[in-house]
Amino acid sequence: MKRILTIAGSDSGGGAGIQADIKTITVLGGFAMSAITALTAQNTTGVQGIQPVPIEFIRLQMHSVLSDIGVDAVKTGMLSTPEVVEAVVDVLREHLVEIIVVDPVMVAKSGDSLLSNAAKDAMKKMLIPMAHVVTPNLAEASALSGIAVRGIDSMKDAAVKIFDLGPRYVLVKGGHLKGRAVDILFNGEEFREYEAIRLANRNTHGTGCTFSAAIVTLIAQGKSVPDAVAEAKQFISRAIDLGIAIGRGIGPANPYAHVLLYKERDAVLQDMDRTLSLLLEARLARLIPEVRSNLCYAIPGAQSYMDVAAVPGRISTLGDHLVIHRGSAFGASRHVASVVLAAMRKNSDMRSAMNIRYSKEIVAGCRKAGLTMASFDRKKEPKAVKAREGSSLDWGTEMALKGAEVFPDIIYDEGDMGKEPMLRVLGKNPSDVANKVIKIGMASV
Repeated sequence: MKRILTIAGSDSGGGAGIQADIKTITVLGGFAMSAITALTAQNTTGVQGIQPVPIEFIRLQMHSVLSDIGVDAVKTGMLSTPEVVEAVVDVLREHLVEIIVVDPVMVAKSGDSLLSNAAKDAMKKMLIPMAHVVTPNLAEASALSGIAVRGIDSMKDAAVKIFDLGPRYVLVKGGHLKGRAVDILFNGEEFREYEAIRLANRNTHGTGCTFSAAIVTLIAQGKSVPDAVAEAKQFISRAIDLGIAIGRGIGPANPYAHVLLYKERDAVLQDMDRTLSLLLEARLARLIPEVRSNLCYAIPGAQSYMDVAAVPGRISTLGDHLVIHRGSAFGASRHVASVVLAAMRKNSDMRSAMNIRYSKEIVAGCRKAGLTMASFDRKKEPKAVKAREGSSLDWGTEMALKGAEVFPDIIYDEGDMGKEPMLRVLGKNPSDVANKVIKIGMASV
C-alpha cells in the first residue's frame, strides 16, 4: 500500500481539501496521511471563516509523518501564505520527497479567495519548480501564466508558460470551458488532450482536490503520468456524475462512486441473469432482428461500454424461443451499450435497453401496449459521426431524446443503406425492459 501525504486545508463541510483527499486516496487503495495548513468553516454555500495553522505546527505535522512512516508521494492543496509555502518546501527538500503533485488552490468553488498574491508568487518561485505535476484550472492557469485562458489554444499557451517555471508536467484542467470538457497535459515536448462528456450534475465541490489526489495516488502506484491522468479523469467523471445533492448550495463530488463501480457489478449481473431467464421462457423469436438482439444494463454512473453488462454473442433464436450461449458479462456490447450510455446522460435512472426487430406490425404493437416512442433519421447522420466507429447510435439516441416531449419507452429508426431498421426498448432495469418487450410481443400478435 503506497503512502500518500496530503498537505492542504481542512473543509468542515467534508467536500474538498483534506477530507476529499483522504476519501479519494483511500478508495484508490492508498494509505492517506495529512498535514493541515488551515482550518476552514465552510459548507455548500461558501466559506464562512479561515483559521491558519501556526507555521511551526505545519512543519511538525510533516516531520512527524515523514520521519516515521515515510512517504511515496505528496500532494499539496491550499497553502494560503508565502510563509506556509516556504515551510512546506523546506520540509519536502529536507526529506528528499521526489513525487509531488501541486494543486495550486486559489479560489473556492463559491468564489471565495483562498490564496494571497504573495503566496501565489512564492508558489511560482519555490514549489512549482519541485512539482512532478501541477494541476491548475483555467483561472489558476491564467494567474500562473499571465495569459487569459479561455479555450484550447490559450490552455496550451498557458501550459508552456507554466512549464517554464520548472515542473515536469503541467495539466491545465478545462472543466470550466464552454463546450467540450478537455484537459491539456504538457511535458515540454508534446500536448495530450483528455476529453470527457460534459456532465449536468451541479454538485462539483471538491473536484480539483479529488482529481489531483487521484493523480498522485495512481502515480505512486506506478502509473505513468499520462496513464495516471487518464485513469483519474475517469475517476473524477464518475465522482461528478454521482455528485451528492446535500446542503443549500453546491454539493460535493462523490469519490465513493469508484467503489460503486465494483460494488454494483454483482447486483447488475444477477439482475441480468434473472431477466434473461424470464425472456428465455417467453416465445419472442419473431421480435429478434437479423443482426440479433442484446440486453444491456449499466452500473450507476457508467462512463463507457465496459461499465455495461450485456450478453456475449448476443441473443439468438431456436424455433419460437430465444437462445443465449453464455451468461451476461461487462463489455459484451458496444452498440446497445451506446444507446444506454446516451440515455443515461439525459436520465441517469434509464440504465437498461434491448434492441428488437422493426416492422409496421411491431410498431403498431408498441402503440397498442401504450408505450411512448421517439425516432431519429439515419439519413441525417453527419459524415463525421459516420466516420467515427461506434458513434452512430450515440448520436441517434441523442437526436431522438432531444426531440421527445417525455422520456420515451422506445427509440427507433427506419434504417439506411446497409443498416437494418431497429427498435430499442429502454427501461430503468432489465426487468423493466423485459416486461415492455413481452407486452410488445403480446400486442403485436
